[in-house]
Amino acid sequence: MKYVILIYSNPQPWGHPTANYLPAYQDLSAEQRAQMDREFDELLNELSSNGELVGGEALGDPSTSKLYRWDQNGTKLATDGPYAEVKEHLAGFFLIDVTSQQRAEEIAAQFSGPGETVELRPAMGPGSDG
Repeated sequence: MKYVILIYSNPQPWGHPTANYLPAYQDLSAEQRAQMDREFDELLNELSSNGELVGGEALGDPSTSKLYRWDQNGTKLATDGPYAEVKEHLAGFFLIDVTSQQRAEEIAAQFSGPGETVELRPAMGPGSDG
């Protein structure tokens, strides 16, 4: 079963990794940040070695996005992003392939850090009802 782990953040300025730009992360001691970084690297290595990590990418600044849609007359429109006028934006994602929703939830819980919000959502393949 494939799941997407969506990483949300609202850092100012935008950068990668997003945690480095969040006050909650910056308030930690250097030792705490180093420990969290090591634990996250260990998690990614574990997921890679056991085949559960399919991939992932960080996303660019929401202000650099373009939106494409159709208006009510069927004319295609392209406008500058971001899509939503909110504080939090999608910062990146990971795709995992696990044996159960419980395992996906265990992994997703380890992806959230200080000041970040993480969303877990099943991926839908052809014929899936989600």
